[in-house]
Amino acid sequence: MKFWLSLGLLLLTITNLAGQVIDKEKLLDYYEAQSYTEAAQYLQSIYPQDTKDIKALMQMAYCHMMSGKLPEAEQYYLKLNALEPGSIPLLFSLANINSRRGNAARSKNYLLEIIQLDSLNFGAYKQLAGLGDIPEIKLKYLKKANSLRNTDPDIAYDLSMAYREQKQYQKAYDILKTAIDADRDNFTLRQAQLPLANQLGKYKEVIETGEKLMMINTDVNVMNEMGQAYFYLKEYQKCAAIFKTLEDLGVQNEGTLYFMALSYRELKEYDKATEYAKKTIDEGISDHTTLYYTALAGIYEQKNQFSEALEAYKRGLTFTASSTVYYRLGLLYDLNLKQSKNALIYYHLYLKNKPDPEKEKEQITYTKERIKALTSKI
Repeated sequence: MKFWLSLGLLLLTITNLAGQVIDKEKLLDYYEAQSYTEAAQYLQSIYPQDTKDIKALMQMAYCHMMSGKLPEAEQYYLKLNALEPGSIPLLFSLANINSRRGNAARSKNYLLEIIQLDSLNFGAYKQLAGLGDIPEIKLKYLKKANSLRNTDPDIAYDLSMAYREQKQYQKAYDILKTAIDADRDNFTLRQAQLPLANQLGKYKEVIETGEKLMMINTDVNVMNEMGQAYFYLKEYQKCAAIFKTLEDLGVQNEGTLYFMALSYRELKEYDKATEYAKKTIDEGISDHTTLYYTALAGIYEQKNQFSEALEAYKRGLTFTASSTVYYRLGLLYDLNLKQSKNALIYYHLYLKNKPDPEKEKEQITYTKERIKALTSKI
């Protein structure tokens, strides 16, 4: 209905501009088919290139924008802006075009111009917040937009997340509460409020809200927050059960396993508590931890800090066995620390760890040669 009303107004406007020239049926066909490129071309064939007719320029700018020809649309809007400076709708169009083209700086300038004309323009502040790349400036625009329309869900969510990052949990919670009161069925806002409620010790609220949300949609983030709330309410069986569900779904993490370990400990199920304490440790260790320690040890070697390098290599081995680390330790003991017996131990461990015979052919050959040489000296 809105489309046909808008289309009727559009045709009426153009008819008033040049009723004796424009073929209304042809133009109507273009709009019905959403053939905005053809519509723009048709309008350009009617009006001269240097036309200053406001309504004609507006229609051609709009058609170009709808057809995705943003440079052409911008040129028409710039002409309009020169003819009618200070028009907020025109400035919004220019801001949107530049934002879509990735020119954030120019888009900001148009939005700031809007604010100079209308210091209470919610839309301008909202878009400025979206373009903000400096946290402090983004927060400023979010706060202003929220003060103008505190029930807008997008602004409430973004402002709440900004406060949460600053650990201002009460502010973040209150911002969301106002928006939620205006839209009780907004799943995104209510879900975002759960971790804040947990931080503020509103554990019963987390459970009540979580149960309602789970009736709408089963969400692992909601379950995670409910599990934590159960733990702090000392409902350890429910805590363990909900986190076990997450584990069965394959979405466990260090935190969920930790809460399971603590819950089973409180339930005096010590075998399970031990099991999940070990799982927590394993989950907390990155597959790349050994690699990171190897890199650190290499840096120490470059600085001739051999004791520190030795400690870093051995620390890496506590996470996982590595033929590379065994080889590096062999070299360190052999060439820098001059400890032949220890060098032999790690050279043998390197070969025992079955290094790739093709990729590490030179290292394998060198290791075997050094084993012979060092053995002959002992």
